[in-house]
Amino acid sequence: MDMFIFALVFLIFVCFILHLYTRQVEQQIKDPQYRVLQQIFLIVYLLALSGDWVQGPHIYALYESYGIQKHEIEILFIAGFGSSMLFGTIIASLADKYGRRNTCLLYGILYGISCVTKHFPSFQILFIGRILAGMATSILFSAFESWLVSEHRRRNLESKTLETIFGNAYFGNSVVAILSGIIAQIAANTFGYVAAFDTAILIFVAMCFLVVTTWSENYGDAHAPISQSFLSAWKSIKSDRKIFLLGIVQALFEASMYVFVLEWTPALTGALDQEFIDKTDSKNPPIPHGYVFATYMVAMMMGSNSFKVLCNYAAPESFMRYIVIIAAACLSVPIFLPRAQVTMFTSFLVFEFCIGVFWPAMATMRSKYIPEEARATVMNYFRIPLNFIVVVILLKDFELKVIFTSCVFFLGLSATAMFLLHKESLNSIHSLAPINKVSIEQEEQMLHLSVSTDGNANDNV
Repeated sequence: MDMFIFALVFLIFVCFILHLYTRQVEQQIKDPQYRVLQQIFLIVYLLALSGDWVQGPHIYALYESYGIQKHEIEILFIAGFGSSMLFGTIIASLADKYGRRNTCLLYGILYGISCVTKHFPSFQILFIGRILAGMATSILFSAFESWLVSEHRRRNLESKTLETIFGNAYFGNSVVAILSGIIAQIAANTFGYVAAFDTAILIFVAMCFLVVTTWSENYGDAHAPISQSFLSAWKSIKSDRKIFLLGIVQALFEASMYVFVLEWTPALTGALDQEFIDKTDSKNPPIPHGYVFATYMVAMMMGSNSFKVLCNYAAPESFMRYIVIIAAACLSVPIFLPRAQVTMFTSFLVFEFCIGVFWPAMATMRSKYIPEEARATVMNYFRIPLNFIVVVILLKDFELKVIFTSCVFFLGLSATAMFLLHKESLNSIHSLAPINKVSIEQEEQMLHLSVSTDGNANDNV
């Protein structure tokens, strides 16, 4: 217990210092249009995330309180990931044709209805709720970002401002996660488990109101038929090697991340020395899950802040190569040191730091390479394999060693794709350079600064 509390306090202190330092990066941006865009986006986006986070701590407990068996609960979770893989991809992709703002409104409506189903202790109704939640999740991870990128380009802002907004968004995500957990616990303690989901409904109502009153609409290719959007997105993935590699990196890294979310608890618990377990009061769990979760979120906040610092020295295509390798090394600890709890917990914190860098870095790279006319559709294609992997892990009762070995394998493939993507990016910049003899450092600087130029290059690939 003392180790986890010390880690939380120490990381909060380090994160605070890092945040003060990285604020200097944002203060260099003086464009008032950037400030307005960041404000209206972050308020809505963080509310959308909060509505998702506030449900998490009590969903399993709510199902148990209704007398639903463990196997049936697993089926409900599979329904959510399966829905996101199948139906969610179709619904979220409609954003390109019918509008990103409208689709973000649909997110709040679908997730709100899903929360209403939590009032009914019926497996069938809860199953429908999980399907709706899966659809909403696909929208959350595509339409909001698509709206931001399109709006950013419409306002003709500097590429650096988009990196900063992404960094602040994922930093805020960690803050919202911690606050949502506290709010959910207070609501559940006062009114019961279902109150956490009623709180989420109120959040979604507020989010939808702000979307209607503060956001303008934007589209991909609004005139193309829906089938054409899917074909166009698929053609983009096949014809542009950078988009294909980016999809591999995202799918395999996120699949490993979701599996980690499911398996870190048994891994850390299993790492406890048996003698310590025997001496521990059975009424008090050996793993303080609340402290551990909060510490993970602080580590992720540090990663999001560090992203803004790293962008001052290299392009995301460059430093993400090493971030993915570090992530793979972290998840190898439960394989080789399954009883070393301190080492394992430290490695998990570093992995969460890598996740904090990964989210804004991927968002920045997607804004460069994915074509505007089918942005949301392409992004949802990327989510199909990651949801498939998570469904398979949930269906099969694998041992922890096999699960983490699979994650390391996925991250190894992701790192390979990241190295190839970096090489492809440098080749694109090199082909645009007027002088053939350009240093690698100069090329990386061009890659970092010439977002619009690189986007035009994609059209010629």
